[in-house]
Amino acid sequence: MSGSDFWSRRRKAVAAETRAETERAFEASQAERSDDDILAELDLPDPETVDDPELMRGFLTDAVPQRIKTRALRRLWRLDPVFANLDGLVDYGEDFTDAATVVENLQTAYQVGRGMLSHLDHLAAEAEAIADPEPATDHDTDMAPDPDKRIAPSAETEAVATADTQPDLPEPDDAVQVSPSRRRMAFTFDTAPV
Repeated sequence: MSGSDFWSRRRKAVAAETRAETERAFEASQAERSDDDILAELDLPDPETVDDPELMRGFLTDAVPQRIKTRALRRLWRLDPVFANLDGLVDYGEDFTDAATVVENLQTAYQVGRGMLSHLDHLAAEAEAIADPEPATDHDTDMAPDPDKRIAPSAETEAVATADTQPDLPEPDDAVQVSPSRRRMAFTFDTAPV
């Protein structure tokens, strides 16, 4: 990269900054003035009264503030059939609302939030049931198991239960000791000659 490229880009950037600052100062000075005063000074007609699209060129110069240019362009869009009439190739150019298909006095059973309301009622009923449990009746206390009358498991049942919960461990040999709480891989090496 040569030094001249840098300086040429820098000169262009400074020129662009100067132009932007000048435009901001111009718009600020024109903001205080009315549109009629500016149009009279520039010898331009009111944009809303123009009927010829060719006369709109005078509004697109740098001497015209942006707000008047915008008014002129709005008028141009309504005057020129190229801009005013949309063809079929324009995406999103049609009215996609359902206002044209809605029947007059249409009635529906739909209620906004109806499903959510039933869900909230269900949650409120659950919260109320948790907060205020029903008192136990005599019938419920008769059916409750008595902790003193529990049946003790037989020795055979305990043996089956412990056999199901403990893993099958290999019988320990003399060389390898396997602890029942922790499983480890055991490696054995054959000493047979190759």
